[in-house]
This record gives sequence, C-alpha cells and structure tokens, in this order.
Amino acid sequence: MHRSAIVLALIAALLCVNAAAQAAKVFYFNVNEGAGPHDVAPAPDGTVWYTAQLQGALGRLDPKTGKAEQIPLGPDSAPHGVIVGPDRAAWVTDGGRNAIVRYDPAAKKVKVFPLPQDFPNANLNTATFDRKGILWFTGQGGVYGRVDPATGKVEVWKAPKGAGPYGITTTPKGEVWYASLAGDHIAKIDTVSGDALMVPPPKPGVGPRRIWSDSKGLLWVSFWNSGEVARYDPMAKSWKVWSLPNSKTGCYAVYVDDKDIVWVSDFTANAILRFDPTTEKFQSFPSNRRGAAVRQLNGRPGEVWGAESGTDRLVVVRERP
Repeated sequence: MHRSAIVLALIAALLCVNAAAQAAKVFYFNVNEGAGPHDVAPAPDGTVWYTAQLQGALGRLDPKTGKAEQIPLGPDSAPHGVIVGPDRAAWVTDGGRNAIVRYDPAAKKVKVFPLPQDFPNANLNTATFDRKGILWFTGQGGVYGRVDPATGKVEVWKAPKGAGPYGITTTPKGEVWYASLAGDHIAKIDTVSGDALMVPPPKPGVGPRRIWSDSKGLLWVSFWNSGEVARYDPMAKSWKVWSLPNSKTGCYAVYVDDKDIVWVSDFTANAILRFDPTTEKFQSFPSNRRGAAVRQLNGRPGEVWGAESGTDRLVVVRERP
C-alpha cells in the first residue's frame, strides 16, 4: 500500500472515531432540591416519570420546558422504582408504604396495593409487567410478588436465598427474571406457580444488581461487586462477562435499548457507559458533577434516561440519527 493510501486510511479511521464520539450528547434537568431521584420511566407523551425517594413523591419532568412537578404519594412514602404500565399509568414500588402504588395521570388519582400483613418491611425495589398484564415486583427484604391490576390481588413469595431481590425484567417471550444482589444469583419466576428457579453467576460474589432483556431474550446483568456487565443465554445456559474499562467495582444500572445496545452506570467512574455487544467496545459519558450516583437507566428510541440521585438531576443521553 502506498504511503498516501495509508495516510488516507488513518484519516478515515480518525474521522469515524470522531463521528462516533459526536453521535450522542448529554443533557441535564434539575428537579426539586432534596428529591433524591432514584428511578426514571419515559412516558408515551414525551414526559419522564421519576421517583423522588427522599420526598415521598412521584415526579414528572417535561423535557421540552424543563419543568418538574411532584405528586405526593402519601404518609411514609419512600418510592424506589417506577415503570409505565400498559394502561399508561405510573406504577411505583414504594418501600416506605410497603405497597405498590399506581398513579393515573388522566384522573390524577393515587391507588395503593398494600402487601399482605405477613410481609412487612419488604423494602420494595423494582417492577415489570409480563405479557398478560400482571405486574411483578422485587423486595430486597427477601421477597418477590405480583399484582393483578384487574382484581387488585397481591401475592408475595419468600425468595429462595432470602434478602437480595433487586432488578427485574420481562423477556420478549414473556419470561420474568430477577437479579438478587445479596443472594448472588439471578432467577426465573414461574409465572403460574410463582416458584423461582435460581441460576448462579459465573463466579461467586459478583453481586448481580440490575437485569434487562434484549430483543433476543438474552439477559444482561450488572455485577455490582466486581465492576462487570454480563450476558446470560437462557437457551445455552451460558455466561459471558466484560469488565468495565475504568472500574473494578460499582456497575449499578443496566438497560438495553431498541437497537440492542447495552447501557450501564459506573458508580466508581461517575459515568454512564454505552457498550456495543458487536464490537465489544465501551464509550463513556462522565457526569459534569461529582457524585452523580445514577442508580437506574431506562429509555425510548434515541434517548437513554437516568436519575442522578446525588445531584437532584435527571440526565439523558441523546443519540443522533
């Protein structure tokens, strides 16, 4: 190859790298001071729900105006997770009230689904809807359960290894899986019987925290203790693991977007990371403030949202078409 051709090839490669770096931008939105935003859920109307954990409220941000409003969820409320249901309502796992809480934005009404009295202090965490419209949830106190929105019936089971159930996800086939941080495993829930089938991690002590399914039903898991993101193939029953580029601990949130790109939050590096499973390359989006503490990620096409619980802001990474 001629020297000029080599130079041109190098320039082209540098341009490609630069284009990739410029393909996404980060934006921040302030919410109420002292809110301690924990989880986020982009809504169909373009707004973004968030849980104001430290103020016992459900928040709603309008990214077009930057305005954030909060809806009180009742006495002792300390909401952790929020998702948008098939009914377009916001469904909240409220550890303070030990209940699942539904907020109807059209009627502006709060409805509470308390856990049975024999399951106090569940430390409710995260929720997901299965393909039949049943809401499944986890509690770090050592429980998982479900709510039937049609009847209001709440059922709860003790987790097989006690404390730890944290993240939860539904696959395209309708399977429901959760990750147990303290229990050091992931588990598939039998959505008929309620039984949980445990799957150990590839090595002990990694601390699976969050879990998300991609479009093929592969499960992506954040390993909190070891600073890794992992993929579990339920069909092959096999794991593959990647280390975060700058940290040996602190992989917290995980989210898979509509293009099967994987996003994680790195507590130690104070950054959101984009991981392409095809190239196996990471791209980092560090926060512009210290102690961002992004505990959860969610999104919609072209946008990945998180809550900076340490700075009272929501953050979005927008990828250009």
